[in-house]
Amino acid sequence: MRQYPAPILDRKIRYAIVGCGRIAQNHIAALQTHADRAEITAVCDIDPTALAAAAAKTGGTPFSDLTTLLRESDADVVVLTTPSGIHAEQAVEIAAAGRHVMTEKPMATRWHDGQRMVKACDDAGVRLFVVKQNRRNATLQLLKRAVEQQRFGRIYMVNINVFWTRPQEYYDSAKWRGTWEFDGGAFMNQASHYVDLLDWLIGPIESVQAYTATLARNIEVEDSGVMSIKWRSGAIGSMNVTMLTYPKNLEGSITIIGEKGTVRVGGMAVNEIQHWEFETPAPEDAEVQQASYATTSVYGFGHPLYYDNVIRVLRGEAEPETDGREGLKSLEVLIATYLAARDGRRVALPLDY
Repeated sequence: MRQYPAPILDRKIRYAIVGCGRIAQNHIAALQTHADRAEITAVCDIDPTALAAAAAKTGGTPFSDLTTLLRESDADVVVLTTPSGIHAEQAVEIAAAGRHVMTEKPMATRWHDGQRMVKACDDAGVRLFVVKQNRRNATLQLLKRAVEQQRFGRIYMVNINVFWTRPQEYYDSAKWRGTWEFDGGAFMNQASHYVDLLDWLIGPIESVQAYTATLARNIEVEDSGVMSIKWRSGAIGSMNVTMLTYPKNLEGSITIIGEKGTVRVGGMAVNEIQHWEFETPAPEDAEVQQASYATTSVYGFGHPLYYDNVIRVLRGEAEPETDGREGLKSLEVLIATYLAARDGRRVALPLDY
């Protein structure tokens, strides 16, 4: 049993945000909803303009590099909203400094880097949290409950579509975007939360096959791809992803077809329960209409709920919903998908350890 620092009960939990760009704003807003139990005491970015804006917004002490932040700040948790390819090195440094690590998706762009992050945090006796806020969306919570209650009977087929758009200007907005080293493509970056659903909802995967393509954007990585999946349960399915949808984000959906039930959760970001039918009624069926919500953001509203779990874990009141090992599950599927597409073969899971 791993030993972690004592629960924090006598004060607010202190957070540092490292990387003050686009997704960091969701983290700042989420933490502000928990101002009674948490505070941002430090922010860090190599861009002086972004750093100044974040410091003004949060009141956190600004730092231009992580090493200085770790030496001079009092943060309990360091949140990584930096380019994915540098998460591993940063996480290892944070863990060595005795701070908890919270990282945006994907936790890393290489399989061995993800494993290295988990080991570093284990060795240091600190927590590693991997952000999977979509799991907290009301629509997916209902779907998860239906799967756990075995309302589908045997699940036969699963289909996930992520039909979004990312113009060339998006990739041109930062040098790291659209690169293998720091970003990953449509599967690893934009559709990462949907890849997470494959194991979280349906269970362990036996093998995958895939095609990826760079059809329109001037980037190193794929802007489109398709994956075929076979689960250990015998279920089969597919995932279709593109960042080329005209003229705007169209759909983020999952359809599950089972022996005794069929469900489709769609909308732009799995925010609408569009079909919900089971052989046997259950009390949860009354919650279906209320669970759907309107959104103009592909991020959903799960960040505050995710932070609530992290805060409760550090207060000794809960277990983590998505720790480093849980984060490795979707990273493993992502790496298997890229290997399958690159080599034109079926890739079995688990990967060689």
